[in-house]
Formats: sequence, C-alpha cells, structure tokens
Amino acid sequence: MTPLARMLDGAVLVYQWTLSPLLGGRCRFHPSCSCYAREAIAAHGAIRGAGLAGWRILRCNPWCDGGYDPVPGTGRD
Repeated sequence: MTPLARMLDGAVLVYQWTLSPLLGGRCRFHPSCSCYAREAIAAHGAIRGAGLAGWRILRCNPWCDGGYDPVPGTGRD
C-alpha cells in the first residue's frame, strides 16, 4: 500500500473509531460506506479507491434503496 493509501485508510479508521459510533448505523448499503472505502483503497489504491468511495457516499442518500454493494474487482462481486 502506498503512503497516500495508508494515510487515507488511517483517516477512515479514525472516523470508524470516533464519529461512526456517535452517528449510529445509518448506512443503506452492506458493507457500510466506511468499510467499503477501506476495501476500495486496499484493492484499487488511493486515487481510484477514494473515487469509488466518494461515489458510494454520494449514492448513500434517502432516494437510494441501498442493499448489497461490494467493491468491484475484489472477488466478492
């Protein structure tokens, strides 16, 4: 993992430990958006992984049904 990818992964991990428990489980998708972000960064690198995570976060809204949405290309799809 590149240094930038590690930094982004660390930022998501800090979010998971600090803010996520305060906000509660509100993600419409499985895996949750923060877990998706960590998987995407690990599988696709910092830039593409952050792009996939950003697109996922934009889709996590009241007008989306949500559901199972794995990271593309990780063998889980």
